[in-house]
Amino acid sequence: MGSRRDGIARATRAPVPRALNIARVVPAAGASSYSLAVTRDRRGRGIRGPLVARRLPISTSPADRFDRIASSAIEHVEHRWREQLADVEFAVDLVPSGDVDAANPAMDGAIESAGVLLAQILPGKGRRPTHIVLYRKPIELRARGVEDLEDLVHDIVVQVIANYLGLEPDVVDPGFGPAS
Repeated sequence: MGSRRDGIARATRAPVPRALNIARVVPAAGASSYSLAVTRDRRGRGIRGPLVARRLPISTSPADRFDRIASSAIEHVEHRWREQLADVEFAVDLVPSGDVDAANPAMDGAIESAGVLLAQILPGKGRRPTHIVLYRKPIELRARGVEDLEDLVHDIVVQVIANYLGLEPDVVDPGFGPAS
């Protein structure tokens, strides 16, 4: 029943196993077996869930927010220049891979600030399309808030598309520039 130490009877308990929720995952087409998905239920208080509902703005990551802002800015300009931008793909990267070298021919049309790339045009080779890459971290670090980030991303997108098309930014987007 228990152990005796110093004349006091103590009840011994068997160790309680941790609760594991095991769910069967249906195999994908062509897979031969089932796999088990195991989630922890610490201290029997229930499965951990999301802290914030998905529909609330706090549940989106900074990368998702930047992608949404960049997509909106690109769509705003692209609808007007759809034919000229048909062979261009837009991308977002975290940071540029190296230093800005103005002598490099790949830097033609790039947007930089204080020696840091904000956007770059990567020409297509052969059948590969041209890529316009926006660099998320350098752009975010130059913005003071969400509205400032939206304006900055829009201006950078307009400038890099203007560089690609060989036009002035105010021709690409008549609303470009500081608001008066």
